[in-house]
Amino acid sequence: MSDKPKLPIVMIGGGGHASVLTEILLFQQREILAVISPENINQRSVFKGIRHLKKDDDVLAFDKDKVLLVNGIGMMPRSGLKRKINEHFLSLGYQFETVISDNAFVSPFSKIENGAQILPMSIIQTGVTVGSHSIINTGALIEHDCIIGAYNHIAPRATLCGQVETDIGAFIGAGATLIQSLSIGKHAVVGAGVCLKQSLKSNSIAYPTKVMTKKHS
Repeated sequence: MSDKPKLPIVMIGGGGHASVLTEILLFQQREILAVISPENINQRSVFKGIRHLKKDDDVLAFDKDKVLLVNGIGMMPRSGLKRKINEHFLSLGYQFETVISDNAFVSPFSKIENGAQILPMSIIQTGVTVGSHSIINTGALIEHDCIIGAYNHIAPRATLCGQVETDIGAFIGAGATLIQSLSIGKHAVVGAGVCLKQSLKSNSIAYPTKVMTKKHS
């Protein structure tokens, strides 16, 4: 394991999700140089003492080779904002840090790709792949051999049983349960509390009582 010092962080976003990530990083003794947010962040005590900048382009004041970015903007179903911001800064040569809470269980036989965010009390079992820039939120359970695509949001307390595979942009709502070996297509949405027993095509939405297919804009 390398003893090379970790680069300091610039946090994009100043809302609730960013505050959770900031707390994780502070407990890990990571240096956070700035929070980038157009909104007032003073009401969130976790940001106290951290420099506040208001424009996305303020990131450019930091050398791309001397910082890592963390995108603290939460993911809503079918919102492309997080991905748009990431791709903009990636195109400029910046890199995003992978954030893993010390209070999460992550199997050493899993694969966590760059920029993923693993929140407290979540469980990542053996053989799992978590795609780049995906969020595994508080208390989510990802069972063995699941493959989570890029830019997914697995919401709090969601359970994915073994060998579930999700494509890019999938959103699994809070408390949802997906039985084993299902396939979830691009930008598909599983509603909160749904117990899903069939695969979902791209752009489909699974509500508690039905599945609908909508055209993705």
